[in-house]
Amino acid sequence: MAFLLSLYLQYMKGFGPETAGLILVAQPIVQAVFSPLAGRLSDRIEPRIVASAGMGLCVMGLSIFALMTVQTSLEMILASLALLGLGFALFSSPNTNAIMSSVDKGDYGVASGMVSTMRLIGQMMSLGIAMLTFTVIMGHVEISAEQIDLLMVSIKMAFGIFAGLCVMGTLFSLARGNLERETEVVGTAVWRKWN
Repeated sequence: MAFLLSLYLQYMKGFGPETAGLILVAQPIVQAVFSPLAGRLSDRIEPRIVASAGMGLCVMGLSIFALMTVQTSLEMILASLALLGLGFALFSSPNTNAIMSSVDKGDYGVASGMVSTMRLIGQMMSLGIAMLTFTVIMGHVEISAEQIDLLMVSIKMAFGIFAGLCVMGTLFSLARGNLERETEVVGTAVWRKWN
């Protein structure tokens, strides 16, 4: 996402690399502020619900980016970045909470490693999708001011693909079981076994 938006901000909006970087910082700042709150919220509300809501916000933010044009205002871009930051916060902490709560204490290291591995695979795949989109639409043409139309189509298509993948992620997140109910069932079974 940052890679695509950086190109958009520099080539479409004419910002320098430093200014583009400062604009992109909006998303991780919002995520950093809301992640601890989302973690606490997932202790009170079913993590599946909180994480799915976060994915839904990500779908909205990515869809806005898929529809943006050269004329899209900086305020709209910042609002979309903030929306994505909130979505990532609502998804990431509760999702990690749900994963770590569903394994035995002896498996925490393996579960944590799997979460990190999946996150890195997702980042690699997203960059691969972006590069594939650029290759299909732009070919082997160097990114330049003369290729702005093709660049814009490539960026919008990549964001559209990411939004579609997030829709699938939201559906998968909603389909997983309720963590609290499963914990209560296991706890009841243990209680009955010992009584």
